[in-house]
Amino acid sequence: MAYRERVFISFDGDNDIHYYRLMKAWKQNDRTDFSFVDAHELSQSRDSSQEESIKRSLRDRLTASKVFVSLVGESTRYLYKFVRWEIEQAIGLRIPIIVVNLNGRKEIDAEKCPPLLRDTLAVHVSFGPIILQHALESWPNEFESLRAQGFHGARHYAPSVYVSLGMN
Repeated sequence: MAYRERVFISFDGDNDIHYYRLMKAWKQNDRTDFSFVDAHELSQSRDSSQEESIKRSLRDRLTASKVFVSLVGESTRYLYKFVRWEIEQAIGLRIPIIVVNLNGRKEIDAEKCPPLLRDTLAVHVSFGPIILQHALESWPNEFESLRAQGFHGARHYAPSVYVSLGMN
């Protein structure tokens, strides 16, 4: 099943941009089916741009995205100006959310996860191209089904999913 349209990736631009760049390298090297919406191409204009115009542009990108990916690192939970706002928008727009733990955890990391995402219907995965591709392909449909049934809260894939994908 080919992944349709765009993925919005939210992350700590000061501390975790190298993970984002690595994901872009996966896309080029592995020829994966997903494409990224680069929320940080505005980073150079942030110093002189008005916050509201940046958020307007980000909201347009969010609206055009099928999936929201939140890269969760050491300081992600403390970011409010843009990261928290992006998460709020994704929740409000009912965009399926994939939380990617940069520390390798395969389920919710309650200590590092932004508070808004702790009780939100989202799948939490470890950082890696294979599991991320799996989540991008399967989570949107799972999300819609679970949401329709009234489920909420953190989800994760069983260890058997990682094993079936050739991961430990």
